[in-house]
Amino acid sequence: MSITSAIVLFAVIWFLVFLMVLPQRLKTQADTGDIVPGTHASAPENPDIRRKAKITTAITAVLWAVLAYIILSGAISVRDFDWMGVLD
Repeated sequence: MSITSAIVLFAVIWFLVFLMVLPQRLKTQADTGDIVPGTHASAPENPDIRRKAKITTAITAVLWAVLAYIILSGAISVRDFDWMGVLD
């Protein structure tokens, strides 16, 4: 795996995990009863993006390390997914 592939793998995992972490522990303005004029009631009261980005980075680092190990060790390769016999 080249450095570019490693960075792309990290970025893809990071965004997937981020989209899963974003709605966790979300309190809307309607939940708190403090709706700012001009915003929707379901808008987050405090999205806390910095904390969620840190959590996402920690989870991603672990997942990336596991996937990088699997890829680099050769336990799973592209040939394992060659069901049509194109790579032979």
